[in-house]
Amino acid sequence: MDSEHILLKRIENKATITISNPGKLNALTHDIMREFSQVLKEVSKDSRIRVVILTGQGDRAFVAGADISKIEKMTTVQILHELPEMQDIVRQLECLPQPTIARVNGIALGGGTELTLACDLRIASENAVFGLPEVKLGIIPGYGGTQRLPRIIGIAKAKELLFTGDQVSADEALRMGLVNQVVPYDQLDAIVDDFSAKLLALPPLSLRFLKEAVNFGMQMDLESAIRMESRLFANCFGSEDRVEGVRAFLEKRKAQLKGS
Repeated sequence: MDSEHILLKRIENKATITISNPGKLNALTHDIMREFSQVLKEVSKDSRIRVVILTGQGDRAFVAGADISKIEKMTTVQILHELPEMQDIVRQLECLPQPTIARVNGIALGGGTELTLACDLRIASENAVFGLPEVKLGIIPGYGGTQRLPRIIGIAKAKELLFTGDQVSADEALRMGLVNQVVPYDQLDAIVDDFSAKLLALPPLSLRFLKEAVNFGMQMDLESAIRMESRLFANCFGSEDRVEGVRAFLEKRKAQLKGS
């Protein structure tokens, strides 16, 4: 399903979701986020889709943040009413059963950085820029940035970025562990496709359980997280893919994996 600002493209087992508001550098509005939510629901229910790529329209911006002209007109009551819904939509992205890759093609500020933080992996072009500049507007990030950023890059560096609102280059983002790879813009599609192909060649059930183990385990104490890992390990062990994967390894052939 395509909507006005969210484009969904499927190629075999891969889906690409493109945020399209090019007149405003793909800035987010509440309506765009609600469209995004509907597409995420569609993707989450499609068992044929095994990898999801999130990107922005054009070559200048991934998502430049929220549409400030819309926020400027909102009251505190309106914000308090709508913000939990927007946070839930970002959580939808984070909880997709499929592995997600943020294809960061340019500016990713504010809500743009927050969307990348909700993805499993981030591959950025050399011209990408990241930052959470909300403090400079007298507010703070509202899509989970204050919570996800410290979990990904560590509390000290996260506080530095949050307190100053400074922007960081793609190379600096790589050094601090905010992104997985930085590549020339003209190679971005090829690298993302190669990485997607690597994931598509792996057992989809194992990837799904790995994502669940890491995402939920990070919120638990170690003992509880290890018990969860044991449960997920047992689920994998009882799968047809485990039987086929072990058999293929012993027979020195490529496994035929079905995701079951």
